[in-house]
Amino acid sequence: MEQLCQTENADLTAKRIYLPMGLETLRQGLRDKIMDLTHEISMLKKTKNAVILAHNYQRPEVQDVADYVGDSIELSRKAMEEKDARIIVFSAVDFMAESAAILNPEKKVLLPALGARCPMAQMLTVEEIKHAKSKYPETPVVLYVNSLAVAKAHCDVCCTSANAVKVVGSLNADKVLFGPDRNLAEYVQRETGKTVIPIPEWGFCPTHVLFQPEDIRILKVKYPRAAVMVHPECTFETQKMADFVGSTSQMCKYARQTSARTLIFGSEEGILHRLKKENPSKEFILAYEGAVCPNMKLNTLERVYACLKEEKYVVTVPRTTASLARKALDRMFELS
Repeated sequence: MEQLCQTENADLTAKRIYLPMGLETLRQGLRDKIMDLTHEISMLKKTKNAVILAHNYQRPEVQDVADYVGDSIELSRKAMEEKDARIIVFSAVDFMAESAAILNPEKKVLLPALGARCPMAQMLTVEEIKHAKSKYPETPVVLYVNSLAVAKAHCDVCCTSANAVKVVGSLNADKVLFGPDRNLAEYVQRETGKTVIPIPEWGFCPTHVLFQPEDIRILKVKYPRAAVMVHPECTFETQKMADFVGSTSQMCKYARQTSARTLIFGSEEGILHRLKKENPSKEFILAYEGAVCPNMKLNTLERVYACLKEEKYVVTVPRTTASLARKALDRMFELS
C-alpha cells in the first residue's frame, strides 16, 4: 500500500510538472504564430499600399498590427487622411466598414469577417424610420453611426456616442427622432433637455446592457477609491453608478487624465488592451467579465491576413445610398 501511494504521488508530481510545460509550449507556439502573421501582414501592407484600422473592441493582436486604433468615425476620418492608401482593411463590424467606404469612395475597403455584423444596427429598418417620420413630420432624424448605410440615407444627420449631445444640441428643434440605441437616446435627452424619441422603441447594444448597477456596486465596495467610467449604451441605472459616461475614445482620455489609480469600466472587454497599454501604472477592472461582443471578435489575425492577401470581402454601398448617407455624415462633421 505504501508503495502504491508513493507511485500515485510520483504520478501527480509528474503531472504537475508536465502540464505547465505543455501549456507554455502551446503559449510559445501561439506567440510565434502571431509574430509570423504580424510580419506577413506588415509586408503585405507595404506591397499593397494598405492601411489597417482596428476598433477599440478588437482582439489585442489585431489592435497591435493596426495602423490606427479608435472608435468608428475616428477611424474613418483617419482613413480619409491616408491620401496615398489604396486599400483599407477595417477590422470591426459592418456599419463601420460601410462608413469608411462612403467616406473613401476611391479606396477599396475590406472587412476581414463577413459575419461581423452589429446586432443593434440590424434593429433599425428603413420602414421604421419612415413610420416615425409620418408620425412626427418636420422632426429631424438623428442616427447613431451604429446604423446601416441604408438607414443613414434616410436621416438628416448622424452622430457618434462622443458627439451625440453636441449634434442634437446644435439642431434648431426641441424634438428629434433618434436611433437605434434607446439608452444613448435617453442620455442625450437628459444632457440636452430636448425631447428625444427613440426609433426603434427598444433598440440596444446586447453587450452594453449586460452591465448591471449591482455589479458595479459590489466592485466599489471592494475598490472604494476606484473611479467608474461607462459607455452611454449602458442602461441609465448603470450610468448613474459612474463618475464618467462617454464613448470609448473619451473613456481612454478620461483614464489618462484622472488621478485615480484604479478604474472600473463598463464597456466591451477589448478596450482593456488599449487602456493597459496607455496607462501601465493603473489598474483596470471590467465591471462584468462576460461583456464580450462575439461579432467584433470574429476578426482574427488570420482573417486580417487572408482578406488583405486575397483582397476579399470588399465593402460596397450603392451609389445613391452612399450619396445620401454621405450628406448625413458630412453634416455631423460640420456640427461637431
